[in-house]
Amino acid sequence: MDVEKPTVQPLDPPMIPFAVIGTAIWVVLGLVLLPFRGWLHDHGHTNWLWTCLAGALLGIMPGLYLMIRHDRHRQVRRLRARQAETRVDEQ
Repeated sequence: MDVEKPTVQPLDPPMIPFAVIGTAIWVVLGLVLLPFRGWLHDHGHTNWLWTCLAGALLGIMPGLYLMIRHDRHRQVRRLRARQAETRVDEQ
């Protein structure tokens, strides 16, 4: 008995909201801490501001990559859908 198993497609969840929200959180935290930079400096916590800056900057690059990747995948999906419609119309 040769039973062909159905092919399972990998999930492609939208990752852009996660990247944007994560980056926004770092920016907001940095802006909240900015008025307290004197207190942070006096207590040796200046690195908190630098951590927020690093989190925001490091979130921008992957976020841009994800947007480009998402657009590329969307274009491929649309092309495949058009090709499938064309095949159905030809039959």
